[in-house]
Amino acid sequence: MTFLDATSTTAAPDRVSLAEPREFLTLLKPRVMSLVVLTAITGLVMAPGDLHPTLAFIAVLSIAMGAGASGALNMWYDADIDRLMTRTAQRPVAAGRIAPETALGFGVGLSCLSVMMLGLATNWFAAALLAFTIFFYAVIYTMGLKRRTPQNIVIGGAAGAFPPMIGWAAVTGGVAIESVVLFLIIFLWTPPHFWALALFKMKDYGSAGVPMLPNVAGERTTRNQIFLYSAVLVPVAVAPWLLGFAGPVYGIAAIVLGANFLRHAYATLKMADGDAQMVPAKKLFAFSIFYLFALFAILLVEGLVGGMVSTGGL
Repeated sequence: MTFLDATSTTAAPDRVSLAEPREFLTLLKPRVMSLVVLTAITGLVMAPGDLHPTLAFIAVLSIAMGAGASGALNMWYDADIDRLMTRTAQRPVAAGRIAPETALGFGVGLSCLSVMMLGLATNWFAAALLAFTIFFYAVIYTMGLKRRTPQNIVIGGAAGAFPPMIGWAAVTGGVAIESVVLFLIIFLWTPPHFWALALFKMKDYGSAGVPMLPNVAGERTTRNQIFLYSAVLVPVAVAPWLLGFAGPVYGIAAIVLGANFLRHAYATLKMADGDAQMVPAKKLFAFSIFYLFALFAILLVEGLVGGMVSTGGL
C-alpha cells in the first residue's frame, strides 16, 4: 500500500466537511482507550512517590490522547482493508465519513500534543516512552507487521502493554520490575485475546488479506498457541502478589480468574476443526476482556487504598 493509496478518499467533499465530533471520537477507538486509561492509572497509582493530582490528571489525559492518536493513524492507514471486513467497515475513514488526510493530520497532531503535554507535566523519559509507543503501534505494527506476518499480534501487542509502564514512569522517571510485570501481563494476554477473535473472524481477515494466524497456520495451531500463551499468562498475572506489590485480595482474584481463563482456553483447544459456531472461542474472547479489566481494577483499588492508609486517610 502506497502513501498515495492511504491518503486517497472515496468520500464526497460535502460529506467530509459535515463530519460530526462523534466521528472523531470513534477515530480514537474509545473502547481501547478505556483499557489504556485503566492500566495507565494503575501504573501511576502503584508507583512509589507522589505526583500532584493536577499533574497526574494531565499525565493520564496525555497517555489517553496518545492511545487515541495511535487509533486514528491505524484507521488512516488501514482504511482499505477495513472496508473489506464487516467488523471494521463502518469505521469513519473506511466508510468515507472522514477524509484520510484529515485522519492523518488529526493523528499526527494529537501524537505531538500528547507527548509534549506529558513531558512538560511530568518528565521527558515518560514522554519518550509514550512517543515510542505511538511509533511502535502506528509504524512498526500497523504499517510494518500487520500485513506481513502471522505473528503481528504477538509483536504488536507490546504497544498495548506500555501504558502502565508509562504511568509508572510519569511518577518515578524510570521503570522497575513492578512496571515490567504489569507490561508482561498485557503482553501475554494479547495473543489469546486476539487469536480467539481471529478464529471466528477468519473469513473477514481472509477477505482483507491480513495474515492472521488461523488463516496462515490453521485452526489447530492457533488453538495450541492460545492455550500455550494462556498457560504462561496465568502465573505471570499472579506475580504481583507473589512479588509483594499486590495484596491477597488481588492474589486470590488472579488465581480464580486465571483458572477460568485456562478453562476457556482449554475448551477452545478442544474445539473441533471447522466448528461453524466457534462458541468456545467467542466465550474466551469475551471473558478475556473481563479478565484484564478485573485484574487491573483490583490492582488500582488496592493501590488507592494502600495510598490512603499510608497517608493516614483511613
